[in-house]
Amino acid sequence: MPLRPSLRLSDAERAAWEDDGFFLRERAFSEDELCDLRAAAERVVAIAMREASQPSADYTIDGNRYLEAGGATIQLEHRAGSATVRVIEPFHHLDPRFDAVLDDPRITEPMRDLVGQEQIALFTDKLNLKRPREGSGFRFHQDSPYWAFDCTHLDQLPNVMVLLDDASPENGCLSVVRGSHRKGLLPGQEGQGTLGPLFTDPSAFDERLAVHAAAPAGSLLFFSPHTVHGSKPNGSDQPRRVFVLTYQPGGHRTFKKDVTRDVA
Repeated sequence: MPLRPSLRLSDAERAAWEDDGFFLRERAFSEDELCDLRAAAERVVAIAMREASQPSADYTIDGNRYLEAGGATIQLEHRAGSATVRVIEPFHHLDPRFDAVLDDPRITEPMRDLVGQEQIALFTDKLNLKRPREGSGFRFHQDSPYWAFDCTHLDQLPNVMVLLDDASPENGCLSVVRGSHRKGLLPGQEGQGTLGPLFTDPSAFDERLAVHAAAPAGSLLFFSPHTVHGSKPNGSDQPRRVFVLTYQPGGHRTFKKDVTRDVA
């Protein structure tokens, strides 16, 4: 059966990608699918923390704690002494449900258009968790500076964020800066710790152009690796769980591991 034409980019989405650096598709996944994915996300957290209880690399950068376990980098919440997982990257190998979603045409068909090739592969994947009243924010940044030292095709690394819960300003939804992708790599913040250069210099973009990517659970936010984005803490009683998948031209190795994960 041929794919529905709507899975590929519409003219309006192409224009938004060029002009704004992002676009949203609401409610791409059903509630039943979301229940399945939420359960898988919690299994991934449990597996990662079980692996982290074994001998592993445990280190701190700029006061924030990281663990290397289960073939993933685990970031813990920024609060001192917290054992709450904040980010796991990569994570798809920890549960077959997430390995399968890498090939879901609702994600991969638009990605073929955004990468500019029919043959695409995974670049990286991460699970982001903002637990109620605890999930921390993240300063405005681009993704491309994180990858620049290890990738020669930065302009072909589109992201898609899959919302597992309703996202709102109250629970720390993503904010994206319209048009910030047009200048490519922007300067970072020097003299602000080890990771400072990875956060975008506020003078390099106009924060007044930032918009909340508030959307219902099951929605997909596609955004450029050069789009400046960030988020506030979760000050609500509701969770904000998402996962982000980044694709690239086929045949290239993934970011964290020397393996290739081409799309089926």
